[in-house]
Amino acid sequence: MRRPRSSRARRAVWISVSLAAIAIFLYVLEYVGLQPIKLVETGLLAMTPLALAAVGECINEKAGTVNIGMEGILLITCVAGVYGAEIFDSGAIGLLIGALAGALIGFLFAVICVYGLANQVVAGMGLNVFAIGFVPFLLMAIWAFPGIHVFPRKLMVSTISTPIGRVSPVTIAAIAIAILAQLFLYKTLLGLRIRAAGEKPEAVDVAGARVDYLRIFACTLGGALCGLGGAFMALGWFGGIVKEISAGRGYIALACVVFSGLEPLLALAAAFIFGFVEGLAHWVAIVPGVKEVVPFYFVNMAPYIVTLLVVAGVIGKRRFPSASGKPYIRE
Repeated sequence: MRRPRSSRARRAVWISVSLAAIAIFLYVLEYVGLQPIKLVETGLLAMTPLALAAVGECINEKAGTVNIGMEGILLITCVAGVYGAEIFDSGAIGLLIGALAGALIGFLFAVICVYGLANQVVAGMGLNVFAIGFVPFLLMAIWAFPGIHVFPRKLMVSTISTPIGRVSPVTIAAIAIAILAQLFLYKTLLGLRIRAAGEKPEAVDVAGARVDYLRIFACTLGGALCGLGGAFMALGWFGGIVKEISAGRGYIALACVVFSGLEPLLALAAAFIFGFVEGLAHWVAIVPGVKEVVPFYFVNMAPYIVTLLVVAGVIGKRRFPSASGKPYIRE
């Protein structure tokens, strides 16, 4: 069932206005002699893990499963990615290992929810709580240092020069993945079956496709994308690990999913807006003449305030698959 044309138009207008406001803001910064390119670079870095996690969860929820454990996946895969990078002496391999770890977590989550018929929301929260305790344990077990680990600079994923500044290849990949995910869901037979598994799983079953396989595939793919985002936070952005490195970004990614109505391209746009706000917060905190005027703690609150406002504005106005969060039992 297609959304009303007026609803899609309003959402497109809202996004266009937001992006136009950002463009005007950047122009004003350039006009007064500040460096908006640095702000864009930081915003794109902050966008990347949000976009990867949100696009993966869009695919996941289209199939009818809900995984709110993205915060936990980001935490665990960040450690897995750095550990793999140090073993193989390669940041790129570390990203791959992070994605594989995320895929494994997504697969296990799917098995528990699809075959074990576990409550998906409770399982997701359990994953988040587990990661909060498991990551400090891993830091001690692997590096014998609680709470923080800094790895050699050579393991960082290199950025490339573009007209808008230095950009990570993973950021470019995240944008491409969002576009491909949109095409995959709406232009392929498998994408049609995934959407049907979330709307009418019994119809998919009658048509000869396995609902359980579709949901497990979607969960595994969503976990892999989220895992790539988790590994990127350390290997492509921060250059180290702290035990609370995700800092609520899994929940912000979930807000992107809610805002987008499970549309990957809209999730990408939402991730950019949230990422830009986080980049702005970092930028304000270090720019001379600005950091003295704007309170530091208020600046750090900005991404979360924007998240609350956006979710409050769209909650109840988005239509999600009718079988979302409901286990399917073959008769």
